[in-house]
Amino acid sequence: MDATQLSANQQVRFYQAQIAANQGKATLPLIRAFIAQEPLLKDKAHQDNIDGTWQALAQLTPQELNNIIINADENVLQGWLDLLHVYQDNKQDPDLLKAGIKDWQNRYPQNPAAKNLPTALTQVSNFSQASTAKIALLLPLSGSAQVFADAIQQGFTAAQNGLPVNTPAPVTPDATATTPTDATATPVTDIATPAPVANPVATSNAQVKIYDTTTQPVAALLAQAQQDGATLVVGPLLKAEVEQLSTTPSTLNILALNQPEVSTNSQNICYFALSPEDEARDAAHHLWSQEKRMPLLLTPRGAFGDRVAKAFAEEWQKQGGQTVLQQNFGSTAELKQAINSGAGIRLAGQPVSVSSAPASVTIAGLTIPAPPVDAPVVSTSAGGNIDAVYIIATPAELTLIKPMIDMATSTRSKPALFASSRSYQAGAGPDYRLEMEGIQFSDIPLMAGANPALMQQAAAKFANDYSLVRLYAMGIDAWTLSNHFAEMRQIPGFQVSGTTGDLTASADCVITRKLPWLQYRQGMVVPAA
Repeated sequence: MDATQLSANQQVRFYQAQIAANQGKATLPLIRAFIAQEPLLKDKAHQDNIDGTWQALAQLTPQELNNIIINADENVLQGWLDLLHVYQDNKQDPDLLKAGIKDWQNRYPQNPAAKNLPTALTQVSNFSQASTAKIALLLPLSGSAQVFADAIQQGFTAAQNGLPVNTPAPVTPDATATTPTDATATPVTDIATPAPVANPVATSNAQVKIYDTTTQPVAALLAQAQQDGATLVVGPLLKAEVEQLSTTPSTLNILALNQPEVSTNSQNICYFALSPEDEARDAAHHLWSQEKRMPLLLTPRGAFGDRVAKAFAEEWQKQGGQTVLQQNFGSTAELKQAINSGAGIRLAGQPVSVSSAPASVTIAGLTIPAPPVDAPVVSTSAGGNIDAVYIIATPAELTLIKPMIDMATSTRSKPALFASSRSYQAGAGPDYRLEMEGIQFSDIPLMAGANPALMQQAAAKFANDYSLVRLYAMGIDAWTLSNHFAEMRQIPGFQVSGTTGDLTASADCVITRKLPWLQYRQGMVVPAA
């Protein structure tokens, strides 16, 4: 169809139909449709189109960007692609990014984005550094959460004072595998090289004052911190206290150490949590990258398992995935009873309910709904269409679940097995590692060998309690994030390589983590292929 033969209004509707059909996919047809309708729009609709073009471009991976082939006369598209290169090459340094955007505007003065920058890049142009001279650390210093707060506080203080230098061992078949025989296991010594990141803050003259959240309401502590001259707040830790932030007026920058059920875009708040839901979202990306398309989630019965399943399913659908199946399991005693009776775990489940509907497109006053998602297909027989199983289980539970899956599936139809860090604890001897053969699992970089010297210190400090080691790492990253608060809040795509993952922020400044993945192989733990 030749769109040039249509009226202006018809052209807009034509291109919007193309945008709706390609929504959620970083494809050239989608980007070209945005570019084609740009001259037809004005005012807010025009800016929405500019922002939509940028959002579509930003979804391109570096490999996809480098492999794009365009026509010689696509000057506007070439300009957009060059702008994306400028952004990706300089996003870790606000000053370089500002200069790069200005230079790009001079080179492409006629490009529509040169005249009206995407909103995300306008924020970069207005970037201003935040003060971290005085930091208020809000933690529960008594009660049941004290032990967790103490681990975070120790990590925060250790990062402020300087950490052991990261010097991973060379990658060799012997060096990458772990062969621990006792509780002092040394995790893998190599992970993939992260993307360029801001230099970590080693030592600082910042003043840190700790406030006990068990003594006063959060609102009162924030007021006291501001009166004391604090310029940044780190905390609170407990979810109930974090929920109060949205209704507590404060002009202080706040890095909350948990996440509310529904995050709101507050210009002065970022949320950082080590939650199973966050890990499940990372797992959705990992399974997708492994070309799995029909996952089954094995989760503990109850609200916890349902929350994790929903987080996975929501992220799965964002990538273009469809049905995610969930099967719940009971207590360890129930699992033992089942395995003793010869019962296996059939690869079947119920579709995970994701309440949010697919997003629609609204441009120039016209709203076009996203294409409908295909009806779910439920596997009801052993094997079925399931090609991956993601298991949320403790080591004791996983020891029972894996053989139950093996009992119910043949070698030919056996799906790939994945697990969360919940299954990885100190004291897993060679027998356990052999039993877990082939399972991939995620964990934080510190546990995966990113900094062996620091891991050794942390393991000794917390008597190999990996749960506390992870919180110690969270404290370290809380320090790093507090020193890059302005970048995380203002620069889309800014990334920090932390001890808990490669950290980026969503539009609501919810910190997300990309985790390394490991695998049990011949009685050893090695980086997953």
